[in-house]
Amino acid sequence: MLYIFDMGNVIIDIDFDRVFDKWSELSGTPSSEIKSRFTFGNIFQLHECGKISDIEFAEMLCEEMGITLSFEDFAEGWHSIFISLRPEVIDIMERLREQGHRVVVLSNTNRLHLDYWPEHYPEIAASSDFLYLSQDLGMRKPDPEIFKYVLESEEFDAADAVFFDDVEENVKAAQALGITSVHVLNKDTVPEYFRTYDFSAEVE
Repeated sequence: MLYIFDMGNVIIDIDFDRVFDKWSELSGTPSSEIKSRFTFGNIFQLHECGKISDIEFAEMLCEEMGITLSFEDFAEGWHSIFISLRPEVIDIMERLREQGHRVVVLSNTNRLHLDYWPEHYPEIAASSDFLYLSQDLGMRKPDPEIFKYVLESEEFDAADAVFFDDVEENVKAAQALGITSVHVLNKDTVPEYFRTYDFSAEVE
């Protein structure tokens, strides 16, 4: 089987409010104002697909939010999104690999965050067979093509894949292709999915 794990709020806890709070602290602008002006719009999506540089992204987003930050301060805030790993999910990923299953990460992320999470959370790459990252692929979930790319690259049929993601839109997109998809609502979702799974069984 091919097991596909999203990263944010699946393998690692994230919270965008931490970003707004840090930018507020560094810019002197109320966090509520920054949050109200921030959108997951075109600038955000272009960055996640690797279409604009980190510096361009920072400048354009600061302009959109009406705040003034150095690139270093912007990055500090941007990295504060990460909270901590979910060790129970890392454990499941490792045990699946030990059984001979293929385990990969499929994440909408960006080049700037690569300056942070691989160094601070090396367990993510260590417990995965491959990392499929949106900024490397030039496309992002829920685009059906990104799921097709992963299936083709891994040489698996959709029927032999399981996908975990915290965004319902991404889950529905994968389901439409025939991939068993699990909407991760909280920390218990993934462990509960594998609660009755036999990790001692041999994989044929």
